[in-house]
Amino acid sequence: MIRSNRRRRATLKARTRTQRANSRIARRGTGTLATHCIAAGLAPREARSVASSLRKNAAKADVTGTVGVSHTHGRARQCTRYTPRQVAAIAVIYRPRRADYKACAARLAIAA
Repeated sequence: MIRSNRRRRATLKARTRTQRANSRIARRGTGTLATHCIAAGLAPREARSVASSLRKNAAKADVTGTVGVSHTHGRARQCTRYTPRQVAAIAVIYRPRRADYKACAARLAIAA
């Protein structure tokens, strides 16, 4: 594949993923921590990493989300959904080291 086309496709895919996550949060009013991270611009793999760190900080921030069920590929699993305001409270406590994680934390903190 031509390199410029690959770059364009990757950009479009990232934009689509971010917009889809933003729409989901706007529609429901809540989202999982990984969904909020994807909406802030991270790829799913990095979003899961940041979400696990945010989950640890949720207890410190005394934030409890609403328990729900997520259906993925025919499986149901328990998840916790948070409002943008709750995620912002958690993101203020979160202290990442990597630059892209710091940018994500800043976007999450001002999202509410």
